[in-house]
Amino acid sequence: MKKVLLTLVMLTSPFVIFHSKAQTQKINKIDFFDTVVNNHHQIFPFSGIPSAIEMVLKYCKVVNFDFDNLQNEWQNKTDGSFADFDKKELYGITFSQKFVVPRDASFPIDSLFQTIENELKSGKKVIIALQMEAGWPIFVVYKQTPDGEFVSYSKHGSHTLIIRNTKEIVKKSNGTEIMTYSISPRL
Repeated sequence: MKKVLLTLVMLTSPFVIFHSKAQTQKINKIDFFDTVVNNHHQIFPFSGIPSAIEMVLKYCKVVNFDFDNLQNEWQNKTDGSFADFDKKELYGITFSQKFVVPRDASFPIDSLFQTIENELKSGKKVIIALQMEAGWPIFVVYKQTPDGEFVSYSKHGSHTLIIRNTKEIVKKSNGTEIMTYSISPRL
């Protein structure tokens, strides 16, 4: 009986070890951001800015998935902007508002796109306002596709909104503002 049990343990152990290694190797930053987005909720119709900030904080692993304090404080504030979080440090992450210039023919659109690309290449995400029919909802630029376009995510309640033509939308609106962030070296 002892021999059978020992043989059974010896045969199943490599499978369990292999299976657990495979599970941990599947998780990377892209999968983790998907997990952040899929578990995040925008609580109020007008809490897009704090909702995006919360997604970044969750992505940086400085708050838990159930963190929604910023949205609860903001609620349905309609006169808010990126300026409310400019140069603000939250949990070791400092946010910065960029491209606060008139949206016209002189808008530095190439510089905006290069800034977003550089942030993505460094492993960060970028918060962006995109002009849509119903206003300027807030998105998080998630990645750049092989053809150079940006993919952006937002939330509407628990529903995930995905925009695959971010550059096109920005060009049509003659530019937009973004928020980038820096991570404290102590994290």
